[in-house]
Amino acid sequence: MQPVVQLEDIHRVYDTGEIKVHAVRGVTLTIQKGEFIAIMGSSGSGKSTLMNTLGCLDQPTSGRYLLGGIDVSRLGRNQRADIRNQKLGFVFQGFNLLSRTTALENVELPMLYGRRRISSHDMQERAEHCLEIVGLAERADHFPSQLSGGQQQRVAIARALVNNPQVLLADEPTGNLDSKTAVEVMGVFQKLNDQGITIVMVTHELDIARYCRRNLIMRDGKVVSDVQVTDRLIAETEMARLRDAESAAKLIA
Repeated sequence: MQPVVQLEDIHRVYDTGEIKVHAVRGVTLTIQKGEFIAIMGSSGSGKSTLMNTLGCLDQPTSGRYLLGGIDVSRLGRNQRADIRNQKLGFVFQGFNLLSRTTALENVELPMLYGRRRISSHDMQERAEHCLEIVGLAERADHFPSQLSGGQQQRVAIARALVNNPQVLLADEPTGNLDSKTAVEVMGVFQKLNDQGITIVMVTHELDIARYCRRNLIMRDGKVVSDVQVTDRLIAETEMARLRDAESAAKLIA
C-alpha cells in the first residue's frame, strides 16, 4: 500500500544572516493511511518545523516530501496552497474561528477557497454532515461566543474535515482545554481515526500522546524515538472513569 506521507532525508535550515539554524536534520518518515501519530519534543526540538513541512506551510531545504505519491517538496506557493486546501485539514490550539460567523458558516469556509466551485446547497449539506460527525449538529446556528471551548474545537475539527483531507494535522489541539474537555476532544479524534482518517498531532503532553497509536519524539531536529503505543488510553473509558470520580466526590461532599 502506498504511504499517505513519505519523508526522505528532510532537512530544514534557516539562515538568519549571522548563524544557520538546523531545525530539522535528516528526518525520514513513513505514515500509512489510518495511522494516528503524536509528535513530541521540547521547545526547539524541530516538531513545529516538521509539522509545518507536513502541512505544506514550509519547504524543506533538501530532501523529498511525498503526499499521496505526489512530490510536494518543490511546489510553488500557489500549488502548495491548493494542496493544503484539497488534501490537508488543520486543527489549531486556538480554534481560529471567525467570531461573527456561525458554526455552520465556519465549517463552510475551506470550501469557499477551493478551486472547485460548490453550490451553496452542497456546501451547507457537507458542513452539516461534518458537524454531525463531531456531535454538534444542534449547534450549527450558534456563534463561537455561544460555545464552550470544547465545542469550539469540535467546530474546528469539522472545518478541517469538510474537504475530505488525506491527512488531518492537529497542532496542540488540547492546549487551551481543561483536562476533562481534552479527553472529550481526544475521543472525537479517536472516533475519526477508527473510521480510517489519518491524524498527525503535535503535543507536549505525555498523557494526550497515549491516546494516539504511535509516538514520535524529536530532539535537535531528529526523530530519536518512534514507537507504537502499547498502553493506549481510550477516551470513552477515561470519560467513564472521570464521571465515576465526580459522582464519588459529590457523595463524599
